[in-house]
Amino acid sequence: MLERLFSLSRQGTTIKTEVIAGLTTFVTMVYIVFVNPAMLSEAGMDLGAAFVATCIAAAIGCFIMGFWANYPLALAPGMGLNAFFTYGVVLGMGHSWQSALGAVFLSGCLFLLLSLFKVREWVIQAIPVVLRQAIATGIGAFLALIALKNAGIIVASPATLVQLGDITSAGPLLAIFSFFIIAALMFRDVKSAVLLSIFIVTVCAWGLDLVEYHGIVSAPPSIMPTVMQLDIAAALELSMLSVVFAFLFVDLFDTSGTLVAVTQKAGLADEKGKMPRLGRALSADSTATIAGSILGTSTTTSYIESVSGVSVGGKTGLTAVVVGICFLLMMFFAPLAQMVPAYATAGAILYVAVLMLQNLKFVNWDDMSDAIPVSVVLLMTPLTFSIAHGIALGVIAYTAVKVLCNKREEVSLSVWVLTILFVVKFTFS
Repeated sequence: MLERLFSLSRQGTTIKTEVIAGLTTFVTMVYIVFVNPAMLSEAGMDLGAAFVATCIAAAIGCFIMGFWANYPLALAPGMGLNAFFTYGVVLGMGHSWQSALGAVFLSGCLFLLLSLFKVREWVIQAIPVVLRQAIATGIGAFLALIALKNAGIIVASPATLVQLGDITSAGPLLAIFSFFIIAALMFRDVKSAVLLSIFIVTVCAWGLDLVEYHGIVSAPPSIMPTVMQLDIAAALELSMLSVVFAFLFVDLFDTSGTLVAVTQKAGLADEKGKMPRLGRALSADSTATIAGSILGTSTTTSYIESVSGVSVGGKTGLTAVVVGICFLLMMFFAPLAQMVPAYATAGAILYVAVLMLQNLKFVNWDDMSDAIPVSVVLLMTPLTFSIAHGIALGVIAYTAVKVLCNKREEVSLSVWVLTILFVVKFTFS
C-alpha cells in the first residue's frame, strides 16, 4: 500500500529511510508547538486550545502534502506570521483575535484560488524581487524586537520608547543563554538545536523554581474555545485589507521559496527546474491555512526545516505523513507546553530572526531606488509593530522612488494597484 501511495522504489527510497527522515524533520520543527500557543495566548486565545489547534493544523497540512502532493515537505503554523497575528493585528492594530482568524481564512482562500487557477507564478513575478527581500528582512527585524521584548531584554520607556531592561535578572539571562545554546549547537550541525535550547532553559527555570511542573502526559486540552471562532465579516472591512494581503504575500513567497529549496535538495525537480505536482503542493499549503483558521491558529505554511529530513534521505510524502503523525501524538504532551516560559522561546524567535535578516546580503545597496524601499520595510515593520504597515509603506516607497528616479518601467501593474490601495487605506483608515 505504501509503495502504491508514495512510489518509494521509483524514488529510490525505503520505508525505514522515510520514517527516519520524518522524525528528523519533526525534531527540528517541533519547537513550534511551544512557541505558537504562547504567542497566540498573548492575543487572548486559550493556551490549551491554541496548542491543540497548532498540532492538528500541522498534521492536516503534512497529511495533505504527503498523500496528495507526495512531497517530503512538512507544514505548521509559520514563525513571523504568528507574531504578526498577535503583536501586529491584535495588540498593535486593536482587532480581535476572531477578526485576525478571519483574515487568515481569507488569505488562505485567496492562496487556494491563485493555486487552482495557476496565477501564482504571475503574482510572484509581478512583485519585484527587492520587495520580496525587503518583506523577509522586515519580518526578521520584527521577530527580533518581539524576542527581545518577551525576554525582558528591552522594556518600555516613557522617555525613549524603549530601553535596556534588567539583563542581570533570571528571565533575560536565560533567554540570552538559550540563544547562545542554539548558536553553538547549530555550528555543530545539531538538528534539534532549537528544541534542545527550549528544553534546557525550561529545566533551568524549573530548577530555579521559576516555573511549575505540570506533568508530562495528559489528555489533550479542549479545542472548543478557538474552533469555529473566526470572524470573516470583520476581516472584510477596509481596515483589514493590508492585513489579508500581508498574510497572503508572506505565505506565498515563503512557500514558494521553501518548495524550491526542498525539491532541489531532494532531487525532485527536472533538468529545467520544473517541479512536478506543484499545484497540489500549493493547494496543500493553502488548504492547511484555511483549516488552521477554522481550528484556531495563525497561517500554516511550509517549513524550511524539511531540508533536514531530505538531507537524511527523505524523498516522498511518507516523510511528511510521519511528521503529521508525530504532531498528533504531541497533543498528549500539553503539560510540557504549559511549563515553557516566554524567555525560553525568545532565543528560538531571535534565531529565526537572524536567519531572515540574512536576506539583506542579496540587496543591491549601491542602487538607492532598491536600498530605500528595503530600508523603509526593514525599519518601519518593527517600529510600527506591524508587518502589514511595513509592507504597505515599502510598496509605496518603492513606487515613489522608482518614478522619481526615472525608472517607472520597473513598476509593474500589480505594484501600481497595490500602491493605490495602500494609499487609500492609509487615507481613509
